[in-house]
Amino acid sequence: MTKQEKVNFAIKTLEEIYPQVPIPLDHKDPYTLLIAVLLSAQSTDVRVNKITPLLFEIADNPYDMVKLTVEEIREIIKPVGLSPMKSKGIYGLSKILIEKYNGIVPQSFEALESFPAVGHKTASVVMSQAFNVPAFPVDTHIHRLMYRWGFTNGKNVVQTEKDAKRIFPEDLWNKLHLQIIWYGRQFSPARGWKLEKDIITKTIGRKSVINEYHKKTSK
Repeated sequence: MTKQEKVNFAIKTLEEIYPQVPIPLDHKDPYTLLIAVLLSAQSTDVRVNKITPLLFEIADNPYDMVKLTVEEIREIIKPVGLSPMKSKGIYGLSKILIEKYNGIVPQSFEALESFPAVGHKTASVVMSQAFNVPAFPVDTHIHRLMYRWGFTNGKNVVQTEKDAKRIFPEDLWNKLHLQIIWYGRQFSPARGWKLEKDIITKTIGRKSVINEYHKKTSK
C-alpha cells in the first residue's frame, strides 16, 4: 500500500465503524465544554463526566462560577486530579470572560489560549466541537495511533498534529479526530492491546510496531 492508500483505508474504516460519533465530554454550551476539557487534563472523560454535573448544578456560567471561591471549586473537582491548578484556572478564565467578553466564550484560538490553564489542545477541542472550526486536537489515543499507523514519527504531540493536518483533508478533521479517539479506546488501547481486533493497525500499521507486538505476545 502507498501512504495515501493507507490514509484512505484508515478514513474509510473509521467512517464505517463510527458513522455517527458522540463528543466524549458532557456539556450544554461552549462554556461548559471549555470547563470540561480543562478538567480532563491528565484525567479520564468518565471521571470528568461524573464531576461536572456537581459543578454545573452550582455554576454553569462564568457569572455564577466567580461567586464561588477557588477553594470551593477545588473541593468539588478534587476527584479529577490537579485540582489546585484547575480550580485557579476555572475561576481565572471565568473572571476574564466576564471582564473582557461579556461572559461569552470567544471563537478564537489566540483568545482561548490566553486563558489560565488553557493550552492549545483545550482550545482546539472547543474550537472544533463548540464552534465547528477545523482543528485537530491530539490526545494520547491519537498520538499513539498516528504512530502505530506510521503517519507520524511519534516524537511529540505538536509534530503529530502537524502530520495529521497535512495528511487528512481539512473538512474531515473535526469528525476524524473523534473517530480516532473512540477507535483507540475500543480497538487499539495502550494496555491490553489485541492486534487481531485492531483491523487498521493490522492492515496498515508500522512494521516495527507489529513486530514488537508479536515479540511481546510470543513470550
